[in-house]
Amino acid sequence: MPDIFLSYNRNDQQVARLYAEALEAEGLSVWWDVTLRSGEAYDEVTEAALRGARAVVVLWSPRSVISRWVRAEATLADRNGTLVPAMIEPCERPIMFELTQTAELGHWQGDPGDPAWQAFVRDVRGVLGRRAPEPMPAMAEQPAASSQAPAPSRDMHGEAPSLAVLPFTNRSGLPEDDVFAIGMVEDLIDALSQGVNLRVIASSATARFRAGGIPDLEVMARHLGVRYVMEGNVRRAGQDLRVTAQLVEAASGAILWTQKFERPLSELAALQEDLVLDLAAHLDSQVHRMEMERVLRKPANLTAWECVTRAIAAYRQITPDSLAQALTEAQRAVDLSPDYALAHAMLADARATIYMWTSPDDDETVRAIRAHIERALALEPDSAMVLAHVAEAFNYIGQPQDAIRPAERAIQLSPNFGLAHYSCAVACLLLDRIDEALAHFEAELKAAPGSHTLFASCIWRGATHVRAGDWEAAARAYAQATQINPGATSGYLGEAFVAAQTGRADEARALMIRVRQLEPKMSLVDWERIVARGLAGNPLAEAVIHHIRTLWDQAEGAR
Repeated sequence: MPDIFLSYNRNDQQVARLYAEALEAEGLSVWWDVTLRSGEAYDEVTEAALRGARAVVVLWSPRSVISRWVRAEATLADRNGTLVPAMIEPCERPIMFELTQTAELGHWQGDPGDPAWQAFVRDVRGVLGRRAPEPMPAMAEQPAASSQAPAPSRDMHGEAPSLAVLPFTNRSGLPEDDVFAIGMVEDLIDALSQGVNLRVIASSATARFRAGGIPDLEVMARHLGVRYVMEGNVRRAGQDLRVTAQLVEAASGAILWTQKFERPLSELAALQEDLVLDLAAHLDSQVHRMEMERVLRKPANLTAWECVTRAIAAYRQITPDSLAQALTEAQRAVDLSPDYALAHAMLADARATIYMWTSPDDDETVRAIRAHIERALALEPDSAMVLAHVAEAFNYIGQPQDAIRPAERAIQLSPNFGLAHYSCAVACLLLDRIDEALAHFEAELKAAPGSHTLFASCIWRGATHVRAGDWEAAARAYAQATQINPGATSGYLGEAFVAAQTGRADEARALMIRVRQLEPKMSLVDWERIVARGLAGNPLAEAVIHHIRTLWDQAEGAR
């Protein structure tokens, strides 16, 4: 096997040749690929050379930093402790390698006596002098350990997304930073475990990778039963601590997401808490988004879990067509797996949402929705996701008194779950518990900032302020809803009756015209029913409906 594997972009071939010849002149054997790279996987010879090399020299340039091949080779070398990078042109390194000491050799033209070159050669020899990590035995030969999480079983629910967080690398070399890195991984796993979008492997299953090189990622992930792997590193930079992390798809080795976080070192405890919260929020939402995309691309032979994920993805688009698709997918999930709690909860939620916004009062429909709610609760009473969707369904069939308990239980199980706070907020406003409703809407905003569904929360927040008689706050909430989503018809309707209530007749009439243009199939009776449900039990309901009737008539000839 060669001493050195040379990783470069093919457009930098002349520079790579200079490095290969200079390293060989130092008495080192170099493997470098002078053929064009093609295909979807490493050539077997290339991969064997990469894994067998005692040092991997990566030449960073504006071309190599965007090369999936060079990034993959650098990632594998970094895991195995064989990486020796050099900057051959000014460029921004991939985030995961920003904290790695890198030789600045953009000026080097081949002079063997150049001090920077000699320092680089010493770094290479230093890596070569280390004892190569012992290869990990084949998984089939390893005895089962009680600390390792068993691979998940595949059943009709599907294989839920799962993640292993590998021990972070301490690039500072300071013992206190090693403690920080280990503690941060523990806290990150704990924070992610409170979420609802993925299954996280316990740190005891990955702790053995803290010392020595990390084995083949695909084999390790298969052994742990995970779909994704997260790895990262920490390093001090002056008075700041930098943490970089990346998410890798285990089966392909593809880098799906990278992020850098930097905080001052003045308060280490607060720093760790902030970083954990930031990382957990980014990672949980990123995995959920990728899972949504993955199952939406899959055309057939879906499992019940995948059907539910498709239902949730469609549901969050909040259009008549997407709600119908969500209903279809949720029903398919129930048909595939009648004892799948989340399928029943999602089916109840989709049916209840359609009922809330489009259907006349109907006791039989409400009973059918409640049947799925009760089935979901009987099957899985301690799932935050199930409880939040159940609570939302209760709200939309006009039974907020039954929504409070599951919503609060969902928050107890997963305090940063946005949907749980949303469902609790809506239940509270329907019960005229105004302060509690506003507090939960605020918690939802913190838990899911920037979500494309926040316009719906703004509309409900506007209704909360209407119930309280705070017209100025209601106007702001409705305006925010239409700013987030210019097609949010209910937001314009809310703005219209607030404008009418506060004496802005011309503005109110213009807004009602906009409502009728956006929803030409909606009748006055439809809007009256929706408003009555949103303001059920509140004495302002009659006054609001009166304004809507007046504005409707005024807008009749102006559409």
